[in-house]
Amino acid sequence: MLTDSKLPADELQRIANDLRDDWHTGRTVDFEEAVAFHESLPEGKQFAPVLESADRPLLQPRAGVPCLEDQIDLLRYLQDQGGADLLPTTIDSYTRDNQYEKAEEGLAASRNEDTDELNGFPAVNHGVEDCRRLIRALDAPIEVRHGTPDARLLAMVTLAGGFQSFEGGPISYNIPYTKRHDLATTIEHWQFVDRLCGAYTERGVTINREPFGPLTGTLVPPCIAIAVMLIEGKLAATQGVRSVTLGYGQVGNLVQDVAALRALRKLGEEYLPDAVTVTTVFHEWMGGFPPDEARANGVISLGGATAAVARPDKVITKSPEEFQGVPTKEANAAGLRTTRQLIDMMIEQDIDLGGIDDEQRLIERATKALIDAIERAGDGDVARGVIAAFDSGAMDVPFAPSDAAAGAVLPARDDDGRVRIFEFADLALPADIKETHKAKLGERARTEGRDQSFRMVADDVDAISDGKLIGRPAGHRGGASDAD
Repeated sequence: MLTDSKLPADELQRIANDLRDDWHTGRTVDFEEAVAFHESLPEGKQFAPVLESADRPLLQPRAGVPCLEDQIDLLRYLQDQGGADLLPTTIDSYTRDNQYEKAEEGLAASRNEDTDELNGFPAVNHGVEDCRRLIRALDAPIEVRHGTPDARLLAMVTLAGGFQSFEGGPISYNIPYTKRHDLATTIEHWQFVDRLCGAYTERGVTINREPFGPLTGTLVPPCIAIAVMLIEGKLAATQGVRSVTLGYGQVGNLVQDVAALRALRKLGEEYLPDAVTVTTVFHEWMGGFPPDEARANGVISLGGATAAVARPDKVITKSPEEFQGVPTKEANAAGLRTTRQLIDMMIEQDIDLGGIDDEQRLIERATKALIDAIERAGDGDVARGVIAAFDSGAMDVPFAPSDAAAGAVLPARDDDGRVRIFEFADLALPADIKETHKAKLGERARTEGRDQSFRMVADDVDAISDGKLIGRPAGHRGGASDAD
């Protein structure tokens, strides 16, 4: 039976031996030799020490292309021209689905053509030595970012290749990403990943783990996002992970975002063991962007301003070309510089925003209610509890494609643009918190002269890409934007 217990060393080794045959590069993984490579890296390339010692929010873009030399050139540009403090390697979609043969075909085609036939870097296909060439070529630490429900072989290859930070988790890379993976199996797979990270950590090579905070990236209520972060952090800590970066995706209301980031850090330090160093990462807006670079820069600037006030340890930046898909390296670097400019101009200002403390208390109470429900569902075991809670609907994520989640919870913005819950379904929140959300949405309905309905939800999903925060009907307060 699945439990939140530490994977035994012989079981870790047995699984690793089985995975080596999934793709030939797995057979080149040698743990002892990998530890020696990590120990050879200079201090500036060690992810956890760089992140945990920073005295300002560090910036990290998203970026991944198929071929090694192109990936090196791209990351070097973002490092030198964008001022990235931390670098990413985004993995391609075939690898995320463990389809290494198709990734190999795409890699071969990309090498022979002028266009990229993959939407990221196929690290498993490149293998350990190519990963090390990438690590050696850059000055900054590099994180693996992917979206893989079963990331075991990817973790084996990339960690042996010198990466020291690995994004994702059993909930955050399942519920928002896939329909067909059951949660129990995904948790087992990520227990292996976290135990592998723990094994490196026990040898003095700290591997930073970063659960994916934005989830579906669409109006996720902060209490749901933070509860998932805490559960994934606890599961990772059980396996020996000692550096955890908890994530949160911008919803667009400055007060709510600052309150959520402060709640995230506070609850992370409260719920995770003392042996774990907790840091936070803020993802700039993950929803639809305006189809106009000037307006997109406005969205990015609000993210930078939020980071300057909330002071997370890391910010994942966006580019002004976000609306059209994968940005050029120039646009990606511009997003970094825009965010840095906002943070550096604002971070020393003493900005006093009203309402943050009340909002933070509301988020913390709701988050604790969800964690309590998960722990009750599992009789104290969070691995069993999170499965039971998602099965009953006591825990849920809006707009989730996974069969493991009810997907019945629906969010909408209140009259101030804060994300509230319009449809609770079976979400395990106290009655008074539900009443608070309903009252806030009622204020908006009165302002707009319409009933609370699913129409509000639909209007809010597209609002920012349409040039607004709140999806109000045309003619009401705020009215139609110039982009309409």
